[in-house]
Amino acid sequence: MHNELTEKDIQMMREELHQRRTVLRPQLLEAVKEARAFGDLSENFEYKAAKQEKNQNERRIRFLENMIRTAVVISDQSQADTVGLFDKVTIRLADDDVDETYQVVTTMRQDALHGRISKESPVGKALLGRRVGERFHIQVSERYGYDAVVRAIEKSEDDGSAPLNRF
Repeated sequence: MHNELTEKDIQMMREELHQRRTVLRPQLLEAVKEARAFGDLSENFEYKAAKQEKNQNERRIRFLENMIRTAVVISDQSQADTVGLFDKVTIRLADDDVDETYQVVTTMRQDALHGRISKESPVGKALLGRRVGERFHIQVSERYGYDAVVRAIEKSEDDGSAPLNRF
């Protein structure tokens, strides 16, 4: 499987990877060593917590390495009047008569709580390439979908303000 990422995504991942390897890893190894010195490991909460944090860091390192290794670089360019990657889009939900604003981002930077939706989500897929005034259908599942209209497109570019996910 390939991960569709922008150059900026990969750059941010490399920076995080460098930080985790060169700064965080030595600190966590030292914390494990210090906690081990406290004595009986079977009842040593500090040791277990330090080891767990070290292991989480190692998992994140492996995850980032895999994402970078399997990445397919995509462009965040789109036409001036169509929805593209990193654009902020206001849509009107036809059934609810409510406006919602989203920014379409890569999967590594999605955060629905802050209005950033993945280009691979049902809404993201349906939005890409749309124009202002265009009515479209969002198919959420086999049985459920809804209609929306593009109200506004605010062209943006990847300025790095959308952070990487921390899953």
